[in-house]
Amino acid sequence: MVQTQEKIRVSLTALAGTVLVTAYAVAAAAIIVVLNPLAAAPGRTLDEIIAETEAARQPLGQEFTIGLLSVGVVLALLVLAIAVFGSAFSVRATVLTYLALLAAGAPAYWIASFTPGMSLADTYDTSGGDHTPWGAVLFGISAVAALALFVVGVTAIARASERSGSAGLDGTPYAPTP
Repeated sequence: MVQTQEKIRVSLTALAGTVLVTAYAVAAAAIIVVLNPLAAAPGRTLDEIIAETEAARQPLGQEFTIGLLSVGVVLALLVLAIAVFGSAFSVRATVLTYLALLAAGAPAYWIASFTPGMSLADTYDTSGGDHTPWGAVLFGISAVAALALFVVGVTAIARASERSGSAGLDGTPYAPTP
């Protein structure tokens, strides 16, 4: 019964983590592929922007952007499958894994937005950075996830150390030095 309850908690945690990672990736794709181009070239439609960047030989590279951001979703689904069908994860390990995926969203966002940003900058003589505030929101989410990852990880190490007495990171007791 206890194992079944733990399995349900792990599965629900993995499901929630997968939803969060997927929402992050979808938001990142929408910002990069739709919102930033519209903000960088006000008064133009998305179709006009795509046509103008391609005519300037500066395609936005939406396929690469979506492909790269999909990697996080695939990893989240893989963790979900392992959590539901395997027995390798505890709730804490599941939380740590999804926090790591969310923290990794910031560098993925930056890499995925680089080519479209440069295309917009070269075509419209503007900066290559975000033209909307929404990218900063994603960076904030990743920063909070990284901080939470650190706190949860340190707490787990401290608890393991308390349970085993004075122990190192690997759980082995410290030996006095002569």
